[in-house]
Amino acid sequence: MKWSKALIPTLKEKPKNVENVSHSLSIRAGLVRPLVSGVYSYLPFGWKVLSNIINIIKEEMNKIGGQELFLPALTPSEFWKETGRWDEYGKEMFKLKDRKNRDMCLAPTHEEVITEIARKEITSYKDLPQIWYQIQTKFRDEIRPRGGLFRLRQFIMKDSYSFDTDDEMFKSNYALHREAYSNIFKRCGLDFIIVKASSGLMGGSLSEEFMTFSEDGEDTVVVCEKCGYKANHEVAVSRNNGVNFSDEPLEKIHTPIEGSIEKVSGFLKVPKTKLMKSLLYLIDEEPIFLLLDGEHELSDEKLGNLGNARAATPDEIKTIVGASSGYISPIGLKTKIRTFADTALGSKKGLITGANEDMYHFKGVNIERDLKVDKYVDLKLVNDGDKCESCGASLNIKHSIEIGHIFNLGVKYSTLMKAFFLDNTGEKKPIVMGSYGTSPERIMMSVIETHQDKDGIIWPSEIAPYKVLVIPLNIEKPEVKNTAETIWSALREKTEVLMDDRDESVGVKFKDASLIGIPLQIIVGERSLKNGNVEIKSRDGAISKNVKKEEVVEEALKLMNSEFIN
Repeated sequence: MKWSKALIPTLKEKPKNVENVSHSLSIRAGLVRPLVSGVYSYLPFGWKVLSNIINIIKEEMNKIGGQELFLPALTPSEFWKETGRWDEYGKEMFKLKDRKNRDMCLAPTHEEVITEIARKEITSYKDLPQIWYQIQTKFRDEIRPRGGLFRLRQFIMKDSYSFDTDDEMFKSNYALHREAYSNIFKRCGLDFIIVKASSGLMGGSLSEEFMTFSEDGEDTVVVCEKCGYKANHEVAVSRNNGVNFSDEPLEKIHTPIEGSIEKVSGFLKVPKTKLMKSLLYLIDEEPIFLLLDGEHELSDEKLGNLGNARAATPDEIKTIVGASSGYISPIGLKTKIRTFADTALGSKKGLITGANEDMYHFKGVNIERDLKVDKYVDLKLVNDGDKCESCGASLNIKHSIEIGHIFNLGVKYSTLMKAFFLDNTGEKKPIVMGSYGTSPERIMMSVIETHQDKDGIIWPSEIAPYKVLVIPLNIEKPEVKNTAETIWSALREKTEVLMDDRDESVGVKFKDASLIGIPLQIIVGERSLKNGNVEIKSRDGAISKNVKKEEVVEEALKLMNSEFIN
């Protein structure tokens, strides 16, 4: 391709309203253009990158026996109602009615659709195992699309599903996907870690995420550098704080301030560890108390393990307890409210918490003496510097980007939708399912986040839109133009090559070359040609040398196969 014929609309300045480096560079380098919030058009340059990533995904999935199919984006409500997710998904699901007034949606995911196929086509243990995968457009009406192409309303997703007779067979398919995903991300040039995760609305157990570190990442992971423990922040665990305080009698004290942890701690001149956070929630409209130490926040994912919970409103808190948030606790209430305490509270003594009266708190709280805990559970979000549960070293919280998620669906969907098979004894059993997702768009944006410098993108060779960029300087000079044309013509028979044949200044060409990030550059200039040479260099600066013009094609192909641009 010649640049003068290509659509590569580069921008000199950083666009307005961009949220991170990858968002800015994807627009500046002419990969994408925004249409409306959370919806983007891919220009040819960006689509070439995405297509390369998709080809890698297909190759690795086919290696493990995956069979590609294509499921509809427009789906009827009845399958979603079978699993209860028609209502569970809430406003994120794009819902519509067709001309026959039938409820439909634009699928945010495809568990229901794939299970509908499985229950019709899989009848015997002889049909198993199976791996089916697709690369499809999905839709979620995000309340606040953000992060450029990281959180969209319309997005491309690769999802695959495994179908097995039992957990042992599932483990084999899970391991195959784990290896396939590792290969995909390595080939795309991404460094990553695999962390323990939550399955969320998808359900199931055994859940892992593939994460790549980035300061602009919207996710956080907890890492122990000593023993290698890794987990998504929402599900990470830490060693319980051993700090305890002396036993005191229970006493109500006046605290004429806002009832937040920070304000009460400052007013009483005590550490946050001495405070007990009492939160009122409702599960199926039944009030419950959640207790944590004053240093930690509540993990929504861990809360979800208790059931479908929501925070009580200020009015509900006042009605149920008789005081405002910040001054409440399960101590001394006439009506018993189920109470769940974080494991870190254990048998703590000498604590401070709400006295169920505005502007008053209890001090000297002894957990075992003064209240009845129904169950101790892990509720807290780990803090940076907390101690690793395994080895006791300090934990670090790092920003990251989720690039893949694999998990066991178990028999959730097969049971709800009656996807059964007959085993070798003739007994009817639900199919054991796994789900495995990654996003070509997230991969592309993660590569930009982690492969760039102040001048632009540095593409890994395997996903680069072109492998080589030929840059003739002063193209109006016949020798420069003819040499560049000869090199370009020879290379295009072997690889993807772009030639910047524009009548632009040297400065513009070099700036655009750095911005779009093609791994290998061949620079044809009048000065070098006087010695029969052209310059060949890598975008990352690792290689820069003069080569005889007759040898440059062979040298370029050799370098393309070397590690420095892969």
